[in-house]
Amino acid sequence: MKTPHKRRTIAILLALTLPVVAGTAAAWGDIGHRIVAELAWRQLDPSARAEVERLLKADGDDSLPDVASWPDRLRDNPETRDLGKATGPLHYADFHDPKCHYNPPVDCADGKCVVGGLEKYVAILGDRHKSDAERAEALKFVVHFVGDVHQPLHAGNRDDKGGNEYQVQFDGKGTNLHSVWDSKLLYTRDLKWDAYADRLAAQGPVTLPRAIPPLDNAYAQWAEESCQVVATPGFYPDSHKIDDAYVAKNLPVAELRLREAGKRLADLLNKTLD
Repeated sequence: MKTPHKRRTIAILLALTLPVVAGTAAAWGDIGHRIVAELAWRQLDPSARAEVERLLKADGDDSLPDVASWPDRLRDNPETRDLGKATGPLHYADFHDPKCHYNPPVDCADGKCVVGGLEKYVAILGDRHKSDAERAEALKFVVHFVGDVHQPLHAGNRDDKGGNEYQVQFDGKGTNLHSVWDSKLLYTRDLKWDAYADRLAAQGPVTLPRAIPPLDNAYAQWAEESCQVVATPGFYPDSHKIDDAYVAKNLPVAELRLREAGKRLADLLNKTLD
């Protein structure tokens, strides 16, 4: 049996082998996005599931988890690099209010934030007059952006590029807080994404937070929730060290956000594709 220290070391080594994306574009890492997509897939209505399968097949893709990280890979392909640059601001929202109140003209000017990205691509996905190719592309963005908006550091209110500029020590190695929340917290479970999804699904249906008045935009609420997590005392460790106590406190928070994202993605797809 592996000791906790060995499991942690293996987990970090695995995380370090993953590609690192600069800036604030990558959320949860591939493992988190796959978990969200898998949890959503298990909660789809038959009609929505059939439409998802049809759109994926039309675009040459295999499964919802397989396309969940597609928007993060756009800049790696010369043919999709321009699309990756154009959609880069749609992966996150920068709050300017210390109390995490969403102000669209300031936090999402011209719709260039994750809230605006969801509004745009959900509309395309639900438009049956659009081509299958356009709707399949929109599906991949929707799956990804729902995951993004539930990663706390994709909707923070500090001027540090979503924690990318906040350096920490984790398991004796230097990294940044964004990277910790992208994947390093999750890798401490030492589980592959499908087994991780099984673990979270076994906890049963998740109870979603109540609506935040006076918001009438569900996507904005999801972003506000993430910002409020970031604003929690101790989220940014004063010692700049991610120790076992930090992991014990925050890993359940990350896992709850994954479960909420999976449920909300399923509800969104059921509504949009029914």
